[in-house]
Amino acid sequence: MPTPASIDAFKALAEWWDDMGVEVDDATVQAYLKVAERAAPPAGAAAAAPVRRPRRKKINWVEEAEKAATACDSVEALKAAIEQFDGSPLKQGAENTVVYDGTPGASLMVIGEGPGAEEDRKGLPFVGKAGQLLDKMLAAIHRDRAENAFITNVNYWRPPGNRNPEDEELAVCHPFVDRMIELVKPTLIVAAGGVPAKYLLDSSNGIMRLRGTEHVYTTASGFSVPLIPILHPAYLLRRPQDKSRAWRDLLLVEKRLEELGG
Repeated sequence: MPTPASIDAFKALAEWWDDMGVEVDDATVQAYLKVAERAAPPAGAAAAAPVRRPRRKKINWVEEAEKAATACDSVEALKAAIEQFDGSPLKQGAENTVVYDGTPGASLMVIGEGPGAEEDRKGLPFVGKAGQLLDKMLAAIHRDRAENAFITNVNYWRPPGNRNPEDEELAVCHPFVDRMIELVKPTLIVAAGGVPAKYLLDSSNGIMRLRGTEHVYTTASGFSVPLIPILHPAYLLRRPQDKSRAWRDLLLVEKRLEELGG
């Protein structure tokens, strides 16, 4: 937009052209001056403030997860809410959202770490080699995901390179994990591996110290359930010599389910 200074400069330039004998269409000069004078701000007027875009409010994804989870009144609705949730950066690199498999309402809930490559492809937890071993372990105590076991994770999207999920990634899933427990209402939870055991129990102890011991897990809304950590099946595939420890843990799980009426 022309300013008073630019108008004066143009007048001076037009006068100089006239003095030098340069022919300039007078109608063009007058038209320019009229437009510039109408567009110029009045004398003494303050310069217009620059237009600033409003800052986008930073989304608190844990709060968003809490709202979404609380609104669900069934396992199916919760699964849909998790699939629609965009608060985890892992989702962008994952092929599928892996929520659960098994029987909703089962007395035994197995909670693992999260999907690996095979789980990410199929969209179901524990379907790779470790999952096949888990099925055998469950069968040894008369449990089957198709009848009386429910399987889920503390994280629903595969991390790059199958690394462990980070605390922030687990935190945005936590409200969904809690709500899943409240909706399924298991008699007993098995935490398969160090990641879910340490995170759910808020413990710095390794899985070797946590395994085979009973704890109580309480959701944010106050629902409490016994929890027994066990060795992850993937670990047992790497170290089959520790299967005897896993067998003792499974016997404890079976015994406690019988005592609890599950």
